[in-house]
Formats: sequence, C-alpha cells, structure tokens
Amino acid sequence: MSAVRIWVMAARIRTLPAAIAPVLVGTSLALGAGTFHPLAFIAALLAAIFIQVGTNLSNDYSDARRGADTEDRLGPVRVTAGGLVPPGQVLVATYVTFGLAVLCGAYLIAVAGWELLAVGAASILAGVLYTGGPRPYGYEGLGELFVFLFFGIVAVVGSYFVQIQSLPWEAFVCAVPVGLLASAILVVNNVRDIETDRRAGKRTLAVRLGRERTRTLYTAMLVVAFLTEPLPWPLGSMDAWLLLPWLSLPLAVRVAGIVRSRVDGPSLNGALARTGALQLVFCVLYSAGILAAGGVGS
Repeated sequence: MSAVRIWVMAARIRTLPAAIAPVLVGTSLALGAGTFHPLAFIAALLAAIFIQVGTNLSNDYSDARRGADTEDRLGPVRVTAGGLVPPGQVLVATYVTFGLAVLCGAYLIAVAGWELLAVGAASILAGVLYTGGPRPYGYEGLGELFVFLFFGIVAVVGSYFVQIQSLPWEAFVCAVPVGLLASAILVVNNVRDIETDRRAGKRTLAVRLGRERTRTLYTAMLVVAFLTEPLPWPLGSMDAWLLLPWLSLPLAVRVAGIVRSRVDGPSLNGALARTGALQLVFCVLYSAGILAAGGVGS
C-alpha cells in the first residue's frame, strides 16, 4: 500500500463533509446579506478541514494507545493500530495538522477579531480530548454533543462571524440542522463499532443506549434536521426557498433504512459515507436556498 493511500486512510476523508458543510452555510448567510470576503472564507474552510483531520489523527493515535481499535472492528483499518504508521509519526502529523489550523486561525483573528482565539483554541482542544487526555469525553458518551456544538453551532456561527462580525439569531437557528447531521455521522460510526467499543470499555452513546435505541436516535436526528432547517421562514426571516434541502429527503430515507436494518461492517461503512454525502448535499442546497431567500434579515 502506498504512503499516500495510508495517510488518506488516516485522515478519514469520508468525514470531511462535516467540516466543509457548516462553513458553506455560515458563509452563505453572510453572502445573502451582501458581504463576502473570499480570503476569510478560504481560511475558515481550511481551518475547519485541518481541525477535522487533526481530530481524526489524534483519535487514531489515542484509540490505539488505549486498545480500542482491535482486529475485529468492523470499520476501516486504523493506521496506528494496524501497524501501517508508527505512533510517533501519527502524533507528529497531528501536531502539524493542528498547527496549520492555527495559522489559518491567526489570519481570521487578524481580520475578524480576538474573539476567534477562544473559539479556535476550544475547537482544537475538543478535537484532542475526544479520545485523548486523562478522561476522553468520547469514551463517556458525549461525542455527539460536542460534534453538534463544534461542527454545528460554532462552525456555522463562526463562519458567519468572520465575514460580518455580528451574531444574528438566524445563524444559530440555521446551525441546528447542520450540527444534527454532523452528529449523525458519528452515530453511524458508533453503532457500527458498538460491540468492539463495549469490549474495549469505550462507553459511547451507542454503547450506553444499545443498538435499537441508537438506530432510533439516528432517524430522529435526520427528521429533526429536516424539520428545523426552514424555521427562519415562519419566524419572519427569509422565505420558502429554505425548503430546498428537502430535495435530499430520498437520500435520507435510504440511508436511514440501511442503519435501521443492517449490522454488517460493509453496509454500515457505506451508511457512514452516505450520511456524510447527505450532510454535504443538504448543506449545499441549504446554502443555495439561503442565497435565493436573500439571506439574514430579508
């Protein structure tokens, strides 16, 4: 296996829609309001991607050290536990990736204000402590909550803030469905790994709830995401163009059926990729709807 392919595996490219999608939505809110700074958008997008990849690398390294990634797991091979990359190299790659995120963040702080320093530091710390540190919150069933906060609320509102430096209520409302779909990606991952995580002492939300209730949670997340995304319209902002993401409902129904009925690794790995694709398609349509509706305050 080539070195490039190994590092692509380590980065877990399938999870990147969770980083890209909220930046698109937050920026579209600003663009619809008449403001767009291309360099700020690029910096925010790269920062989000680097934080996601850094989190994935940190997770790969920390899970291997804790013995959570065993040979019988159903997901793709993890590069540290699988012996494909020495742990020290994965750790260095983690530092480098988070360092690149810091560089992007430094530019955003310069153009949008020091408030983003706390946001960036908290985002990186959340990525490291997911499976690292003395008490990783990913092992205590809090992973979905932190994903909702950082890949939903923080990412969407932050992406808007770097453009306009204000915090309208619409940005927070539009962040809710984005965060729910990002969390749904983690739910699929954890329902797939429920047995190996239980044996490793990793008490994810799926382990705590059990397979059936976690499947129900996944479906509920998708349903609530579709119900909440047009809320600014009945609340007096924007218009019916916000219903555009409903065009992705067939994709949501198909992937929910897979998660509900299958337990084998290949099917759930496919569901993981499809959930990421669903989030990206949903958020592209959401962004288009926001732009067509005229943006914040229209």
